[in-house]
Amino acid sequence: MSELKHADSFRDLIVYQKSRQLQREILKLTKSFPKEEMFSLTDQIRRSSRAIGANITEAWAKRRYEKHFVSKLTDSDGEQMETQHWIETALECEYIDQKTSAQLIEKCLEIGRMLGGMMDKAELFCGDPPRSVREEQAEYFADPGDDDTDN
Repeated sequence: MSELKHADSFRDLIVYQKSRQLQREILKLTKSFPKEEMFSLTDQIRRSSRAIGANITEAWAKRRYEKHFVSKLTDSDGEQMETQHWIETALECEYIDQKTSAQLIEKCLEIGRMLGGMMDKAELFCGDPPRSVREEQAEYFADPGDDDTDN
């Protein structure tokens, strides 16, 4: 079994990368939807597909607290399920074909399985992050010798 790389950022997570790929495919596909669907189906499927990755990002930011982490991953999973609904709606409206629908649903299901795995192993992702200084300490007080006034 190969060693998995440690994720330093949410961008390193394969599930996040897959969610972004799905989002791009949905955007490209929905450009061909009828104009009358712009504020209903088109908007809804784009929003739900985009929210999958957004919630993964929020989960990453909240990983210090396991329950918050799992909650945001649950939200992400809900968004991928909503995206499945809109894909099936697009199929029923005959805006996409059966093959395209099946491929997109399978991508959603894969993302769902990955999110489920992360939730089941949340303790591996959560806890106090390593302490490090990200920037030099700001100087909050002026040095009395740095008086620029000409008194």
